[in-house]
Amino acid sequence: MAPKKLMFVTGNVNKLAEVREILGDVIEVENRNVDLDELQGTIEQITKDKCKRAAEILKGPVLVEDTCLAFKAMGELPGPYIKWFLKELGPDNLHKMLAGFDDKSAEAICTFGYSEGPGHEPIIFQGRTEGKLVPARGPPTFGWDPAFEVNGTTYAEMDKEEKNKISHRSRALAKLSNWLEEHTA
Repeated sequence: MAPKKLMFVTGNVNKLAEVREILGDVIEVENRNVDLDELQGTIEQITKDKCKRAAEILKGPVLVEDTCLAFKAMGELPGPYIKWFLKELGPDNLHKMLAGFDDKSAEAICTFGYSEGPGHEPIIFQGRTEGKLVPARGPPTFGWDPAFEVNGTTYAEMDKEEKNKISHRSRALAKLSNWLEEHTA
């Protein structure tokens, strides 16, 4: 059975705000900023590992998230390592990574891991949104949003409500929300 309150392990205030906005009617979301080293591997392996370690550290139910940006031309890289590319290049220069490729398509992938607590196998909820990498447009307030375009508009150019209807995070949270409703008494 799911808890009445979720402890979301993040220090990212933008992620926290989106999660609360999307899940607000389903469950109360609190957060803790816990520094978790990230395993190298697939999106699912990384998320499960983070979730298991967070549950051990916090001694209870946790929710973790891993967000990726996969470039089709690069065999889905940088994928889970986008954080480091973004840190070095910034959203204004991400599109330059695909300068030598005709294919500018990308997929935003959000993977949430939920664990009931220490010793419990994490459950994965994943959402994906197809788009493309473009020169940055819109306010640079949230990660690579200015460089990821869906149907002619970057995430950064969208208002929150519009983005939350189509984003990779909202799709993953819809799956989590359905699971929570089914498993909450």
